[in-house]
Amino acid sequence: MSNGNLKQRLESCEHFQKFKAYADKILAMSNDSLEKTIAVALSLSFVCAILVSFSAVALKPLQIENKAMDMKRNILDVAGLLTDDTDIHQAFAELVEEKLVNLETGDYVEDMDPASYDQRKAAKDPKLSVAIPPEKDIAHIRRKAKIAKIYLVKKGDKIDSIILPVHGYGLWSTMYGFLALEADGQTVKSINFYDQAETPGLGGEVVNPKWRALWKGKKVYDENGNVALTLVKGNVDPSRPDAVYKVDALAGATLTSNGVSNLIKFWLGEDGFKPFLDKIRSNG
Repeated sequence: MSNGNLKQRLESCEHFQKFKAYADKILAMSNDSLEKTIAVALSLSFVCAILVSFSAVALKPLQIENKAMDMKRNILDVAGLLTDDTDIHQAFAELVEEKLVNLETGDYVEDMDPASYDQRKAAKDPKLSVAIPPEKDIAHIRRKAKIAKIYLVKKGDKIDSIILPVHGYGLWSTMYGFLALEADGQTVKSINFYDQAETPGLGGEVVNPKWRALWKGKKVYDENGNVALTLVKGNVDPSRPDAVYKVDALAGATLTSNGVSNLIKFWLGEDGFKPFLDKIRSNG
């Protein structure tokens, strides 16, 4: 909203007009008056409050737009589609399809609009979410939405990659991110945490491109269909047969690393996206 529009809205406000008349009376008082000093201080506070309120309302659409833009940027990033000159809106619209998935059945939900669905808000709504039993809540999130929003990157009519939202508690914060899988629903393409407050230089290294690169090509499920992907202390020995399921843990950040392992195990397990991914794999 322009300064001119904001000024017009202020001038048209009945309360503002009353305040203006009151301010004129104050200005007519003697400068040595204690009453004028107090009145001026209160009036300035009132004006500041009015300006802050109007600014918040005026800037809210821009904040919403920036938040949506940042989410799209993170999705394109984890999908390997982001470059310095990428037109984020265009690339997202042309290459990414938003879908809703029923976590219990693994089926797509076709009677809801993915664009307007907020999974975080749904997880806090008792009607749209379920409580997670303590023995199963390894990610320490307490509740999960019944329906999750996923993103499919397509090449023509075929799925190129599947992007899943994941979150779980680390040392200091709930870490929100995306896990990108190849079309087989088994091979990791990338991982990215876009919202976290872990210790900078330690747990905060979950956003380090070098550490994120270690995930590429790793496998999620073992031969029995169990989630085998996890973080391990030290360096993964590539000669070991299970190396394909292991990622180096973050140095000096044991609890954050455990949090990442736990959120992967939860969201790729039976209570997360496994029913959906099983159907993806069975359908080729």
